[in-house]
Amino acid sequence: MALSGTMNQSVPAEPLDHGLTMKKSRQAEGAAPRAVLEDSPSHLLHRVLQIALDIYNAEAGEGALTQRQYAVLKALQGTEGLSQTDLVRLTGIDRSTLADLVARMLTKNLLRRERSATDARANLVQIAEAGQTALDEMEPRVIAADEKILSLLSPPKRDSFVKLLRKITITREDGAPTSEDRAALKAEKAAHKAEKKARKKAHKKDDTKKLAKKLRKLPMPALSEGIVGDEPPAEPVVAPVAVKA
Repeated sequence: MALSGTMNQSVPAEPLDHGLTMKKSRQAEGAAPRAVLEDSPSHLLHRVLQIALDIYNAEAGEGALTQRQYAVLKALQGTEGLSQTDLVRLTGIDRSTLADLVARMLTKNLLRRERSATDARANLVQIAEAGQTALDEMEPRVIAADEKILSLLSPPKRDSFVKLLRKITITREDGAPTSEDRAALKAEKAAHKAEKKARKKAHKKDDTKKLAKKLRKLPMPALSEGIVGDEPPAEPVVAPVAVKA
């Protein structure tokens, strides 16, 4: 009876609505951080970096140069040696990390250290023979990794993507692009525009050729068709002459 009495009591609808509201609230709370992350440049760039490093490691293989080791060797290639300050500026690796990196690369005989000819107090880092060999072996793998990264974008967007990354780097590190940087970007833009114009012209030429080829395949009328004067002239109609009785 007590149960029957309890069941007969009016049950307010608030708890049910409250539970539904709590469920919707949790869904909204779960969706909000996702929306924030999807619109966050820092988060997206971090994700892109992870993807790029995964692709690099897959192409490089086990025991190959790391991305930072490759960057240091590439910066030293073709030079007579650079200071660690120069390497920090060229590679973007912070000073403490670079110092540890150089020390390990010296141990592996990838680099060697020489006294500067212009400043006896300064040491220059140079690429060693083993380092050059490792760099030559890595070159095609890095190119393959870069191509695989860019393949995630459609061809028209790849150049713009690289330009935007370069612009962010230049603006953040140097404060503003130098005249040389602006000239290089301008020349690159002009070259891209000329290439785009040439492709458009080539496509137009191909379309003209296709149209001409299509016209050649169309059936042509016989020479006698549609020409005035092909048929013999009709005989003139002579009215009958009336005869008087």
